[in-house]
Amino acid sequence: MKRMIILGAGTAGTMMANHLRHHLNKSEWEIDIIDEREEHHYQPGYLFLPFDMYEPEDITKPIRDFIPGGVNLLNEQIDRIVPQEQYVHMKNGDRLHYDILIIATGAKIAPEETEGMLGKEWQKSVFDFYTFEGSLALRNKLREWEGGKLVVHITEMPIKCPVAPLEFAFLADSYFKHKNLRDKVDITFVTPLSGAFTKPKATNALQHLLDEKHIKIESDFAIESIDNENKTIVDYGGRVVPFDLLVTVPTNKGDELIARSGMGDDLNYVPTHKATLQSKNWPNIFVLGDATDIAASKAGSVAHFEAEILTDNIMHYIAGEPLKEEFDGHANCFVETGNGKALLIDFNYTHEPVEGTFPFPGVGPLRLLKESRINHMGKLAFRWIYWNMLLKGTHIPFVSTTMQEAGKSFD
Repeated sequence: MKRMIILGAGTAGTMMANHLRHHLNKSEWEIDIIDEREEHHYQPGYLFLPFDMYEPEDITKPIRDFIPGGVNLLNEQIDRIVPQEQYVHMKNGDRLHYDILIIATGAKIAPEETEGMLGKEWQKSVFDFYTFEGSLALRNKLREWEGGKLVVHITEMPIKCPVAPLEFAFLADSYFKHKNLRDKVDITFVTPLSGAFTKPKATNALQHLLDEKHIKIESDFAIESIDNENKTIVDYGGRVVPFDLLVTVPTNKGDELIARSGMGDDLNYVPTHKATLQSKNWPNIFVLGDATDIAASKAGSVAHFEAEILTDNIMHYIAGEPLKEEFDGHANCFVETGNGKALLIDFNYTHEPVEGTFPFPGVGPLRLLKESRINHMGKLAFRWIYWNMLLKGTHIPFVSTTMQEAGKSFD
């Protein structure tokens, strides 16, 4: 009996478990999936929790509910991978041999990387919303906050869901309008990039949204430290941005077990072939989702597209066939803009976000790079799709794994 081990039972790992259980011969392959956690979190919901749009129970469910029959779920802590000898060393001392390993260990925030971020103001006037605990604490703060200087800040790229900080700023604008506090709140968006969006074309097309919502932007801001005494953030050039409430996205890093295994880069991301999703260093190791170092967006849609392509490539690998270089970095993301509207962006390695229609050329019903109510409804509907289709490895109808050019403008 051969053994497939999946590290991580988050979005990417769970999808792979479901895909592979349908493809692998049960009499030949055992599949184990390892995660120390017992709860699965719908991470896009962290954006909505601070604004009382979701409740905690909307975004948490037992991991076991989504692991298919025939796949062994091990709720244990992983110490390290020993790729030279093809085993995973567990914290309890067990050594689990594998024939094929899938790394889906994701990314985590590392606030300790920035001086002062974990200072005395942490979860008092300095918050993150990239963790369940941070998002819940921020919700409680916003319920009582009466206004002042709100700074929404990105420490450095890459981060999970690159548009989420901007979505937070837009939703904050809407939230305080509905509380009749908008005239008492000054919103500033601080980014290390040269524009609000990660892609220049999107920045040019959508800068008007920040102008209309009176959201200031501080670009090219490379944070050096947070001054807890004076409530300011300071960049390496000496620029200072004051805050009364700082909502920050700390440095994102891959799992520490990757560092312990000596398999990652400086941020613990695993060097991965961008089109096949095979490890660059170990042929029987494959990587997907936020754990990779590829230049694709660290978003749930990317993990979904990767999982479908990687499943085929693993079957090619088992059969001794060449891997297909099919993954093109495809991502599509809804971007909440507040007041019940959202954008939809679609892009890949070679194309920036484009205008057009999705998923049907010329028909839609969704418009790309255009604010609409239906895009907002699509964003909210995605939670149902996530729990009931995506995690279970069900293909989403009419949505291609690679970016389609029909019905889109590439000018």
